[in-house]
Amino acid sequence: MSTWDLTALLNAADPAAPLPERHLWIVRGLEWLRHGHTELADTAEATPAPVLRLRQMCQVLERHPEHRERVQGLLAAFLRDIDAVTLLADFGFAPRASFASELMRRLRAKAMPGTPDTRNLAELFDLIFRVSDERWIARIDDLTLRRLAALWPSGPTPWSRTVLDAVNVLCSAVQAAGFSAPLRLRMSRAALVREPFRQLSSAAEDFRRAYESGAPTAIAQSATFLRALLAECRAAADTVPDHLEEFGVSLHIVFDVDQLRLRCDRIELLMNHLLAPDAAEQETRRLVLDGIATMRANGSVRALVLDQSRQLSRQVAERHADAGEHYITRTRAEYRQMLRAACGGGAVIAGTTLAKFAIAAIGLTAFWGGFWAGVNYAASFVLVMLLHGTVATKQPAMTAPAMAAKLAELRRRPEAAAATIESFVDEVVHLIRSQMAGIVGNLALCFPLVLAAQLAARALWGEPLVGVEKAEDVLQTLQLAGPTPLYAAFTGILLFASALIAGWVENWFVFHRLDSALRWNPWLLSVAGTSRTQRWSLWWRQHISGIAANVSLGMLLGLVPALLQFVSVPLEVRHVTLASGQLAAALGALGTEALLRPDFWWCAAAVPVIGLLNLSVSFVLAFRVALRARNIPFGERAEIYRAILARLRREPLSFLRPPRALVA
Repeated sequence: MSTWDLTALLNAADPAAPLPERHLWIVRGLEWLRHGHTELADTAEATPAPVLRLRQMCQVLERHPEHRERVQGLLAAFLRDIDAVTLLADFGFAPRASFASELMRRLRAKAMPGTPDTRNLAELFDLIFRVSDERWIARIDDLTLRRLAALWPSGPTPWSRTVLDAVNVLCSAVQAAGFSAPLRLRMSRAALVREPFRQLSSAAEDFRRAYESGAPTAIAQSATFLRALLAECRAAADTVPDHLEEFGVSLHIVFDVDQLRLRCDRIELLMNHLLAPDAAEQETRRLVLDGIATMRANGSVRALVLDQSRQLSRQVAERHADAGEHYITRTRAEYRQMLRAACGGGAVIAGTTLAKFAIAAIGLTAFWGGFWAGVNYAASFVLVMLLHGTVATKQPAMTAPAMAAKLAELRRRPEAAAATIESFVDEVVHLIRSQMAGIVGNLALCFPLVLAAQLAARALWGEPLVGVEKAEDVLQTLQLAGPTPLYAAFTGILLFASALIAGWVENWFVFHRLDSALRWNPWLLSVAGTSRTQRWSLWWRQHISGIAANVSLGMLLGLVPALLQFVSVPLEVRHVTLASGQLAAALGALGTEALLRPDFWWCAAAVPVIGLLNLSVSFVLAFRVALRARNIPFGERAEIYRAILARLRREPLSFLRPPRALVA
């Protein structure tokens, strides 16, 4: 197309040509404009080359009536045969709130060629314009815009009726969205007192009749009323997210609210176009620019993935913000309570370690061995929760959303940025110290209890519960000089994944109001009674996240390595508390002579590294998800990271042990 010169292009304009050829001429015309003179620099000061070519085309058409007549006839035929309502009312609005369908649509649009043989202007728009056209179209001067507008049919054309049709279609869509149960039931009752959605279609019809009558007073009154209704519809839609934050986030509902807002904005844009006869060219350009911006937003696969991941982050991260507060200690009493809870968790994990060796000794296949190992882990973690204990490595993924929630609160005070960031760093220090207490408490009981069980078995039955062969295997696989750090980081990813699953399950539980169903379901009430259903409802509401987190973590730790073996990916789990228990079992089997072996101390050195990687990987991943859910800009994140590193350099021990005030 770029090889066409202006004379050949104008000679090819044929109003009587078939529809695809007429559309193809417009596509070629835009291509000719884009391929401007390369010697002219397209800078902020210089006029863009496509604008210069547009002026050249207008001058040629003004000097040659025969070319002008052909081009005007072609443009008149274009307006006559094209369906522009699809562009004005439907372009940019997905028919279904489905990530998969929208992703496939965008991938198809990128991979499959379009055709000019269509009456759908929304489809043709992608062929005519490119995203890069936005810059030079915005810089077309007013005189050139008027000369260009003179080429189109003048007088009462079908175009104004097309715009009015689009306004009606959009108002009907907004009304339908406002009447839909998912949105209507989540809007504030106060925002719906005047019933703006019910009046929207009739207001659009009144505006249409007034506009077609040409009475200025009627047009102004109907337009003012319609704009007021749109403002009330937006205000009602703005109350939906408040309900979602309390009762669970839904991607579909968030999508519908966004679409409703965008449709209201489009209606305003079309009304501005109709009501600005003195600036019709500028308003038309604004419509084109809006279409290009919509094309850019709807054509980007990356933008879709990022937006959906942010919404998904809200689903899985926001539910932990309150629960995570329980894992952050700030006072002496809280710190000691964390140590006691961690000791309880370590005692249970000691039994988990011995059960793990017992399952391995049965000699099951890889899948079933992994499955029952997962059941062992899951049952142990749930038991720890029910006994009000804690497993240190579960803390980071739960506390990260709480930290992001605090950061979002601090952002509301930008006038004290430095002080608020320092306050946030204080919270990070509290968190890390709490996690250190969790690890110390877990190891303080897990290691000696496993060792005691080994020594007791040897004293009673002459041999330990875990034999020498398994002990040698532990010393070979647990060493620091090997894949252990990689496995520990991989375990951190699984810890993070379990937190995501827990967040999603709790959001699903809350969104579908299962606690209310357990409390008020007629059948359950008749079977269990009022007091029992009330206790069940409260218990499940309080523990659904913990149950989901513990069960999913246990099954992930057991099954994922087994499943990865099927695809020849040799990844294993390295959990700090389980690793310390395994090392204690090895020491109990080999006796004091193990203390003289270098490989034992290599394994002992691996335990703190495993703990560090378990904690840091899961926390960093969860924190990033929580930041994305809060939509915190990258620049602010970098400033926070710098502040944390500065505190680490200045007071490194504050991250590892509590201040004297806490332990005195």
